[in-house]
Order: sequence, then structure tokens, then C-alpha cells
Amino acid sequence: MFEHTKAFSGFSADDIPAARKFYGETLGIPVSEEHGILTLHIAGGRDTIIYPKPGHVPATFTILNFPVPDIEAAVDTLTARGVEFEHYDFVDPKGINRQGGPLIAWFKDPAGNVLSVIQMG
Repeated sequence: MFEHTKAFSGFSADDIPAARKFYGETLGIPVSEEHGILTLHIAGGRDTIIYPKPGHVPATFTILNFPVPDIEAAVDTLTARGVEFEHYDFVDPKGINRQGGPLIAWFKDPAGNVLSVIQMG
């Protein structure tokens, strides 16, 4: 039934203008907005939507991962743009997990949803 449909993902936020500024300006993702729904035009042709939700509760898990070739450079660039990385007890001072698996660092969007930069390969 769905083998030919081009599925897409979405998540909620409580402040679409703040999300637009964060994703569009801070992260540099092309965005558009229609009928109050923000669309992130992510590389690879798989748009992601952010829809307004009164009473939004942030996800407690990673909802969006951004693969990068150099996690050090990505963390430094995002930190310079005002992004604050999560500092769990298993990450280094920059917020990068180096304890097995891919190098990964987590941060939150203005709605409190968890995102990550991840160095694959």
C-alpha cells in the first residue's frame, strides 16, 4: 500500500516563529511556511514539517539527526551561533559523546526538542 509513497516526518513546537528563526537562521536550513506549518527543506529531498501545538511537550528522545563530516567543526560553529550542547555525564566538555559508536552531540531547539549532530563513518 505505501511502497511508492514518499513519507515525511514531522514534530510539534509551541512557537513557530522561534522555530523558523532557529532552523532557518541558526542552523541554516531552507524553510518555508504555509498555513502556520513550517517546512524544513532538508538535503536529500525529504522535507520535515514542524506544526504548532498548544501545550507542546518536548520530545525526550532525539527527533532529528544531522550527519556531519567533522563533529568538532560542527560543534564549534553551532556554539559560536549560540547553540548550547547538552552536557550529560558521559560526554566531553564540548558535549561530544566519545564512548563508543559514532561521535555525537545533542542540543535542543527552542521548543525543547532534542536534536543531534553525528559524525558517521
